Amino acid sequence: MLDRKRPKPADYFSDWKQREALAEAMIPVVGKLYRERNVKVYVYGRSLVSQSVLEIMKTHRFVRQVEQNELSEFETWPLVEALGRLELGTGHVDIGRLSVTYAAGPRTEGVSAEAFLRKELQGLIGSTAKPVAAPRDVVLYGFGRIGRLMARLLIEKTGGGDVLRLRAVVVRKSSQDDLVKRAALLRRDSIHGSFDGTIRVDEENGSFIANGNEVKLIYADAPESIDYTAYGINDAIVIDNTGKWRDEAGLSRHLQARGVSKVILTAPGKGALKNIVYGVNHADISADDRIITAASCTTNAIAPALKAVDEQFGFVSGHVETVHAYTNDQNLIDNFHKANRRGRSAPLNMVLTETGAASAVAKVLPSMAGKLTGNAIRVPVPDVSMAILHLTLKRPTSVEEVNEFMRWASLHSPLSRQIDYTSSPEVVSSDFVGSRAACIHDAQATIVQGNSAILYLWYDNEFGYACQVHRVLEHVAGVHYAVYPDATTVGFSWPQSQ
Repeated sequence: MLDRKRPKPADYFSDWKQREALAEAMIPVVGKLYRERNVKVYVYGRSLVSQSVLEIMKTHRFVRQVEQNELSEFETWPLVEALGRLELGTGHVDIGRLSVTYAAGPRTEGVSAEAFLRKELQGLIGSTAKPVAAPRDVVLYGFGRIGRLMARLLIEKTGGGDVLRLRAVVVRKSSQDDLVKRAALLRRDSIHGSFDGTIRVDEENGSFIANGNEVKLIYADAPESIDYTAYGINDAIVIDNTGKWRDEAGLSRHLQARGVSKVILTAPGKGALKNIVYGVNHADISADDRIITAASCTTNAIAPALKAVDEQFGFVSGHVETVHAYTNDQNLIDNFHKANRRGRSAPLNMVLTETGAASAVAKVLPSMAGKLTGNAIRVPVPDVSMAILHLTLKRPTSVEEVNEFMRWASLHSPLSRQIDYTSSPEVVSSDFVGSRAACIHDAQATIVQGNSAILYLWYDNEFGYACQVHRVLEHVAGVHYAVYPDATTVGFSWPQSQ
């Protein structure tokens, strides 16, 4: 962390306009790098691709809150400008982290921005390496809450079209204007807002076109009945968003369809299926695995935090209480439901129910087996949940130590994409709609007494989970980007623990 404070400008308005102009100048450079070279530019893990001027400025401001030093457009712009002049191969470049290093000196003193980048990105300059050998076809089986968010992510990340391509969506036909209605639900969402781009419907070809991506709508009642090759789809990865089949026997029906090679379930799997939380145990995926599951939203929220805490403090036992947004399987008004209490009106009640996340963690982190219990309370909000972890640690600690470690983990550890951090005393659930992290540590709420610690973790149980599924998808597809600087080389060697 660079310990510095940006001097107060003599004229705040003039300073704002100058920074605004620099942020505006970044947009075409960042866009061209992404479209032509598949280079994605970040500021501390937050993408600058397709962002507005104000969003870019807010991203710079975010650094002050978590890194505890100022980062302005005056510092990042010279590096962004220089980045656009380099002949880069495909990769991800965190210009925020590089700018902080560049500004730190003294080894960079007198070194031009371009010379600095040529040294830092030498493995990327002139590289012809591709993140994946050939584009992979992706099919969404089911088009509900997670299915539509996965579609948004896949379309957003199409880039030059040479990595992952959404080719089809499979549903059961419900009405004559089925295609129009489903496209409309993708276009507008009451929680996540409007689709970022354009969507038009081609009823003659049975498809919708989203930001230039033509996606076929296939109607089927059974996975094995589909011939994907008839639609030009081959070697596809099917993402099953229905949850109808959760064991190997049921999900294997997808593999009987022509043109399918692998299946990912967006729900906890049963039996011997591998439950994967990206960042925690995705290395367990082998090339021979044809069916895996992406676990649950709650398991994805708590497993990264548990892994991080266990690495630093040691974990003895604990309890997780989930305060969870209501879901589609609950009733709007009281009606029959096969599960206890879930028949009661979701928008009118807090509903105490069970969660399998505590036991599911053991499938992701075997060392946690038998050490974690859990319950869930469904509450009247449509999205964003909270996991409250009450943990017994192997050693005493303090609020300050826990918070500082979680802040560091969110920035510099291999789990930086899974764990986010907030120290604001005013945040509420709606502030985290659209979060791409698996969980967000709320520093203001942390409680510690000796070796007992209570952590409060927010998570967008829809979009945050969909982002984790997409990361699993990339890994299954063999997509691997060159990342600069590479946070995974840091490990969990927290400097303050040494």
